[in-house]
Amino acid sequence: MAARLKNESPDLDVAIVDTRTEHCYQPLLTLVGAGVVEKSTTVRPQQDYIPRGVTWIRDAVVSFDPEKNQVHLKGGDTITYDQLVVAAGIQLDWEKIEGLAGNVGKDGICSNYDFDTVEQTWRFIRDFRGGNAVFTFPSTPIKCAGAPQKIMYLADDAFRRSGVREKTRIVFASAGGAIFGVKKYAEALQKVVERKEIETRFRRDLVAVRPKSKEAIFRHLDTGEEEILPYDLLHVAPPQSAPDFIKQSPLAGEGGWVEVDKYTLQHVRFPNVFSLGDCSSLPTSRTGAAIRKQAPVLVENLLSLRAGEALEARYDGYASCPLVTGYGKLILAEFDYEGRPAESFPFDQAKERYSMYALKLHGLPAMYWNGMLRGRM
Repeated sequence: MAARLKNESPDLDVAIVDTRTEHCYQPLLTLVGAGVVEKSTTVRPQQDYIPRGVTWIRDAVVSFDPEKNQVHLKGGDTITYDQLVVAAGIQLDWEKIEGLAGNVGKDGICSNYDFDTVEQTWRFIRDFRGGNAVFTFPSTPIKCAGAPQKIMYLADDAFRRSGVREKTRIVFASAGGAIFGVKKYAEALQKVVERKEIETRFRRDLVAVRPKSKEAIFRHLDTGEEEILPYDLLHVAPPQSAPDFIKQSPLAGEGGWVEVDKYTLQHVRFPNVFSLGDCSSLPTSRTGAAIRKQAPVLVENLLSLRAGEALEARYDGYASCPLVTGYGKLILAEFDYEGRPAESFPFDQAKERYSMYALKLHGLPAMYWNGMLRGRM
């Protein structure tokens, strides 16, 4: 966003508030957990991606006062603004699953959502000798909703390569009602599940973990009953939510997300506030591809607001989910607000292809580092 704003309006005074010194390309963490790439390849110095002419304020936001156009920082400073863009990502709520906090990366419990222990996912998969391998999906919105099943498909391949698949029961225990929310891709993924002989249990929400007895406790969302699944390997996608400082602010709407118009990305109550990405209320999948389409709309509308013009740019809900279905295989799901396929290539993207896997492994990271973060695409 900052790079696009400076590219479009070089004289604009732009600041980024962010404490991090390193920037992670998170979509590759799936392949880190599958032993394809090293974790170090996903990280670069944040300084290298702060756009020229943009002020980097190395602090954290603790609260907003949109009535006064103010942002309050952890260090005690207050910043005033003419326009505010909130792009704070999503919060991982590990503590909402009883017994989970502090145990990820130990005794067969792993998660590709935990940067510090993602390498343990591959160690557990590599060293697995059979038993129950359980993969979960929570009842909350999450970033990259395909990630919990991607690692499952890769684990299936890894188990077959190591000769332990016949001794393994793979279970996808998901709070969702189906394998995927868009019919075309759901049908294709269901065939993958059947081919790989994966057991699906939908409407199950992980609520507790008992590491000593290696038991995962699920609540059936329709009946309220608890179910216990023993595990030898447990991959957890944690519950997620808007960051607490957003939930507790005047900017929050239903669910705690920054409440914006789903087409213009402008706040519904504070016209000089905009939001995009995972912390926003936009009713679409939380993916990097979605943000790539949201960013130019937001920039155009923010600059129109500054010029006193009507906000005419529209975001149609486009999102993309590169669904890795095994080593060298990928289904590229692209869709809009209405759940209609919005595919980029002149072929059926619901079919597993190596070319799309190569795009995820090589093409999309290059696009991200050299295009998106530079404000060029």
